Amino acid sequence: MSAIDDLAAELAKLPGIGRKTALRLTYHLLKQPPEQSRRLAGALEHLVERIRRCSVCSNLTEEDPCAICADQRRDHGLLCVVEEAADIGAIERAGEYRGIYHVLGGRLSPLDGVGPEDLTVAQLGERVGAGAVREVIVATNPSLEGEATALYLQRQLAGKVPVVSRIGRGLPVGGDLEYADGVTIAQALSARRAM
Repeated sequence: MSAIDDLAAELAKLPGIGRKTALRLTYHLLKQPPEQSRRLAGALEHLVERIRRCSVCSNLTEEDPCAICADQRRDHGLLCVVEEAADIGAIERAGEYRGIYHVLGGRLSPLDGVGPEDLTVAQLGERVGAGAVREVIVATNPSLEGEATALYLQRQLAGKVPVVSRIGRGLPVGGDLEYADGVTIAQALSARRAM
């Protein structure tokens, strides 16, 4: 196998990158000055060497504990549970949440062989069991697996924390009712609030 095929095969393993896109990226890199490819390789190497899981929340970090867990200005009684570390960035960009997080490392998916023991559910139970958490916000994705995970967590946390809540779902800002599916409209109606 040639070096071009080697790199294309590795790039094609990334999510959302097919064989044709991987080849396009490979040829793009070959057109760039060699220093640019070396910087990319160095950044990947640096990433692998320095990034690890936070021992408290399982977020990806260079420091342990991560900056969010270490920040005493955050509300440590409010714990938001997400599927993946990337979900934290999405919530943080909104600028409204000032609590802490717990990263599950995925979602329950029996068909894919992913059970509670494959996620950080036990660590979540330990954190909640310590008694400092007053509310757990379950922020799993609104997929079938995400909903199953949310229901499982609600059952596991019942009685261990005063409040277990679920993020709201419904219509996006700027969306049109005529283009929304029935499930989204039903969820928006059930999650309505007084004005």
